[in-house]
Amino acid sequence: MSPSRSLPAIVAIACFAAPSVVPAQETPQALEPSVKQSPAPVSAPAAHAAAPSRKPAVKHGRVSRLRSASDSHDAAGHGEPHGNEVAQVRGVVSTILAANQAYMKGHGAAYFNAFADKQTPRATVLTCADSRVQANVMHADPVNDLFLVRDIGNQIATVEGSIEYGVRHLHTPLLLIVGHAACGAIKAASSDYSGLEPSIRKELDTINIPKGGDPTNGALLNVNNQVESAILKFSGEVESGHLAVIGAFYDFRNDLKQGLGKLVITNINGETDPEILRTWTRQGQFFKTGFAK
Repeated sequence: MSPSRSLPAIVAIACFAAPSVVPAQETPQALEPSVKQSPAPVSAPAAHAAAPSRKPAVKHGRVSRLRSASDSHDAAGHGEPHGNEVAQVRGVVSTILAANQAYMKGHGAAYFNAFADKQTPRATVLTCADSRVQANVMHADPVNDLFLVRDIGNQIATVEGSIEYGVRHLHTPLLLIVGHAACGAIKAASSDYSGLEPSIRKELDTINIPKGGDPTNGALLNVNNQVESAILKFSGEVESGHLAVIGAFYDFRNDLKQGLGKLVITNINGETDPEILRTWTRQGQFFKTGFAK
């Protein structure tokens, strides 16, 4: 592992923490690890298994078309791609393949051999699936160094197994949870989302923030909630000093007035006080806890 990628360099990209933000009737800085989350919904088991279809799913090398409610989306075009869709797909595939060729040419065999048989990341990173949030905003070369997990709303409940794998099987000493500006999941969760698709509603159900609140406040509160959830789940690792749980906010709109694109650390193991966060980050004290002062 290159010395230029030290662990504090990952987490200390920015700290000088967020100004006081007021979600509903409390401030994120004052939140202790007692913030409660809504439990994940439990699906009732089906009474009987569905009978197997007698018709093959694939016939003569072609996947048979299954009718569903989603078919209404392409009814007007009779299922044929529109010209702009064709151009977009061709363009993005071309971009991806060209970038991959450049990547291959820029890295020799030694680079790939270093992780050919085993991954050795130093951090498990949970981010929102938003396309504006990518690993390169926090790491010049995240390959084999960041175990990246993504979902809508950067929440643990919907990707718990992946998070647990990173912490308990890959033994990453850092769990970094990154919220961000203008998060669509936060905006939806703080409003009426009953008209959305069931699968999306299911994921929004586990984002526990007040209705009608400011989106930035909601994103900061959600990060605190996720840090709290992680501390409860991995309490043994945190208390024994084997895991640091850090919350951050990627601010590509400068909502916190600390600079466009700043990754602002807003929570270290349950601590949210800006002055304390500045001190801990400056000193590299990422294993201190906000619940044992």
